[in-house]
Amino acid sequence: MDPEISEFFSVHRKTHNAGVFDAYTPEMRACRSSHIITGLPDAYGRGRIIGDYRRIALYGVDRLIKDKEEQKATTRTIMYSEVIRDREELSEQIRALDDLKKLGQIYGFDLSRPAVNVQEAIQWTYFGYLAAVKEQNGAAMSLGRTSTFLDIYAQRDLAEGTFTEEQIQEFIDHFIMKLRMIKFARTPEYNTLFSGDPTWVTESIGGVGIDGRHMVTKMSFRYLHTLENLGTAPEPNLTVLWSTKLPENFKRYCAKTSIQSSSVQYENDDLMRVTHGDDYAIACCVSSMRVGKEMQFFGARANLAKCLLYAINGGVDEMTKKQIGPTYRPITSEYLDYDEVMEAYHNMMQWLAQVYVNALNIIHYMHDKYCYEKIQMALHDQKVTRWFATGIAGLSVVADSLSAIKYAKVKTVRDENGIVVDYIVEGDFPKYGNNDDRVDEIASDIVHTFLNYIKRNHAYRGGIHTTSILTITSNVVYGKNTGATPDGRKSGQPFAPGANPMHRRDTHGAVASLSSVAKLPFKDAQDGISNTFSIIPDALGKGTQVFMGDLDVELDGCGACDGATLFDGMDRE
Repeated sequence: MDPEISEFFSVHRKTHNAGVFDAYTPEMRACRSSHIITGLPDAYGRGRIIGDYRRIALYGVDRLIKDKEEQKATTRTIMYSEVIRDREELSEQIRALDDLKKLGQIYGFDLSRPAVNVQEAIQWTYFGYLAAVKEQNGAAMSLGRTSTFLDIYAQRDLAEGTFTEEQIQEFIDHFIMKLRMIKFARTPEYNTLFSGDPTWVTESIGGVGIDGRHMVTKMSFRYLHTLENLGTAPEPNLTVLWSTKLPENFKRYCAKTSIQSSSVQYENDDLMRVTHGDDYAIACCVSSMRVGKEMQFFGARANLAKCLLYAINGGVDEMTKKQIGPTYRPITSEYLDYDEVMEAYHNMMQWLAQVYVNALNIIHYMHDKYCYEKIQMALHDQKVTRWFATGIAGLSVVADSLSAIKYAKVKTVRDENGIVVDYIVEGDFPKYGNNDDRVDEIASDIVHTFLNYIKRNHAYRGGIHTTSILTITSNVVYGKNTGATPDGRKSGQPFAPGANPMHRRDTHGAVASLSSVAKLPFKDAQDGISNTFSIIPDALGKGTQVFMGDLDVELDGCGACDGATLFDGMDRE
């Protein structure tokens, strides 16, 4: 990394970190240390902001600067704090666009003007993304939705004989290689939290327009073909916006590529298009937003499994034995009663939601103050919709635990101080992941309830409250910091990733497992629901038609992957 970029990260991140930790209350610090609120973006870039990098190729930087100057000139004249902030941010955006031109000049390119062919369109788009990753080290610096856009240039150049198909594929191969090489200056703690050094350079491919026409182009195939030309890789995170209306040949190509590479992610376009229109993209792995018109205040996870243990132990942490939560009355009975546990759990979730949102408000205030994403926001409209993202960790652990308490008998095991440290499950109970409404409804109710508690709290800059269920690589870290749970899971064992059932508990096959996840309501988890799923295609009896034909109909009937991501093989966060 360039020395000046490392210095930028060092100075600005230290200042930002100091601002966050100075503003934290002791309660927030305690929740962070105990991992009941975990993965907070208080020591790294928040990410989850997708600059509309296509605008550079389409308009050229000079026109973008002129537009931002007009926006600044037409701000309100009474200097309320919001107006002052808008004017300062617009000034920073203009400076960032000017710096972007200078970045192009270093490499001998004039980004002030629009791109004239597909090669330049790719280069101009990449320079915008390069500027963003030089400025920020966020959790998910996603690319957006570029393939269909770039195909317009490619079609014209092919028709005019400017480039051949082989040359255009080579341009895309080179583009993908550059995206694979992206690295950030990050702390060891970040890499520990996310089990590696992921970048989540997500590119959204395909989908269907609001007019009913599919948006698959030759460029959609070219992007996926890089997995054959270059070999498989988790980055960039190639994400197919899946719809039953996609052309059959593209479905077959996706199935073939998935089987060969295990490197393709799928999202439910039919569901998300209703909310975002047809020009949205995915940040990270499941967070959908309209490109250049919406952004997200990323917010990590609330550990609802640990929250359940706090409810049982009256706010005492089962690992450290410290009083972290409020001193509510602990449950003292030998066997857990479902109604008593639920009452205590609801009270503890309300407390956790308030601490969580207040901590996020501090973090995002400090991000805007010290680490504003000026080049990414320069590639947005002036008026931006902000999603205030929260997240849930340990959902399937909670669902199975409550199911065990309700349908079996759960005996508490206490230490010398009376703190519950383990559980003995007597009898069987319905387990999440088997299409059993008794436990699946518990999971859905918890998501709905927790989001409602989140919504009761003020969100910074008018953010729209959302939540997600997508802890994929971090499920190991979260589980390590959580004690034994009433479902029989032992202390320190990993959670299931995302919205997945716990390992080996889904015993009724793939469709039943998917159906349980499908019951989670997208309206209550609009930031995304993920299901990490690997399967031998022949196990479905469909061969290479794993995503087609009868399976489409069978899953449509139960709303499978309702707002979810279906990962094919490689784990991502």
